[in-house]
Amino acid sequence: MARGSFPILFITATRIGDAVLSSGLIKRLLDEIPNARFTVVAGPAAAPLFADLPQLDEIILFSKAKSGAHWFRLWQQVRKTHWGLVVDMRGSAISSFLKKRKRAVFRRQPGPLVHKVIQAARVLQIEDEPAAPYLFTSAETEAEALSHLAGEGPILALAPAANWVGKTWPLERFSQVAIHLLGEEGPLSGGRLMVLGGPDDARSVASLRDVVPKDRFIDLVGKVDLLTSYAALRHARLFIGNDSGLMHLAAASGVPTLGLFGPSDDRLYAPWGPDCRLVRGSRDLEAIRAVDPYFNQALCHMMDLPVDKVITAARDLLAHT
Repeated sequence: MARGSFPILFITATRIGDAVLSSGLIKRLLDEIPNARFTVVAGPAAAPLFADLPQLDEIILFSKAKSGAHWFRLWQQVRKTHWGLVVDMRGSAISSFLKKRKRAVFRRQPGPLVHKVIQAARVLQIEDEPAAPYLFTSAETEAEALSHLAGEGPILALAPAANWVGKTWPLERFSQVAIHLLGEEGPLSGGRLMVLGGPDDARSVASLRDVVPKDRFIDLVGKVDLLTSYAALRHARLFIGNDSGLMHLAAASGVPTLGLFGPSDDRLYAPWGPDCRLVRGSRDLEAIRAVDPYFNQALCHMMDLPVDKVITAARDLLAHT
């Protein structure tokens, strides 16, 4: 650690979406503490989000172990540093056992539910304006993203996968929306289709390849990391996707984002940003919960969201951005 630096230990959330939603705190700290040096603790899925963070000393991968052994292992890794600040978005007790000047720990607060971005702001007692999600990308990451985007015409980005079938809108409906928006009479006529997802989402590509000619199809599914996906999304004209980490990544990138919601609480997880919208079917969250109280059934809760409703919402978002 360089002399005169201010070491910050930032323990972020496990899930990609939650990690994105609290990422603005790091940007805020970097802006306000010029000599800050960061050590980020993140799960394997979310860790790549922070690879290009300026003034980064280390990313510590944090994987759960039996009997809470992962917390002891983490303590062993960070106990020797006298931290200027420990920010713990997991709400653990580890900061009590570390040398530090200050700590900021996530705590659930009574009262009405508020968005995760606002909850994150409260951890640092930010009262003026919530720290909007923000990720740093290097010139190399930006160049890698551009290398996949050869061609002309506006880009429609789709992320048709999710971490649970209940939150996944049917693939054929994504196809219908893309055909309408990119067709001759569509608002993105002549544009390109970019599909994003992880290695396990490759099957989603097959049903979308025929929507546009081959030279207008951008397949990023399982081919690029999260930061490169984020950088590529900055060049898109519109993003449509299920409630997922990629939806929050899109919103953070600044692309107009339309989130498709079913068994998700949009009070907590609506896409964050001025150019973000969400749409859901005829049932609200409580109606879905009445059918599947624990959200563990292997059935799709998105069937009541019709294609026409998504097309209308997409057209409206395009018109206003």
